[in-house]
Amino acid sequence: MLVWQTLRGGRAGGAMSTSEATAAVNQRQAVFVDMRPAADFSAGHIAQSRSVPLADLAQKAAGLPKNKPLILVGSNGRDAAKAVAQFKAQGFADVSSLSGGLSGWVQAGMPIAKG
Repeated sequence: MLVWQTLRGGRAGGAMSTSEATAAVNQRQAVFVDMRPAADFSAGHIAQSRSVPLADLAQKAAGLPKNKPLILVGSNGRDAAKAVAQFKAQGFADVSSLSGGLSGWVQAGMPIAKG
């Protein structure tokens, strides 16, 4: 099971681990897109991530860069994984989800910002 997740991780549409996501941001200027409701985003989010609640996807996705990889962040990874197809339908080619979502990020000891 772990081998399958490792092979899948980091590919367009696949789930990325926290370390893969951090490398994508540092090396490829990837952008974190937080899919959670605005109130959850305000309570805590990955620094420099952009808030695009799933309910507002159609209106707000146009403001995101199509020339950079996007890493979708949900509460636990499932919501963002489902949204990958929606982003691809809007013309975003390099889209992945963060494995475990914000919960996985926090469990990995990674920092969060508030506000």
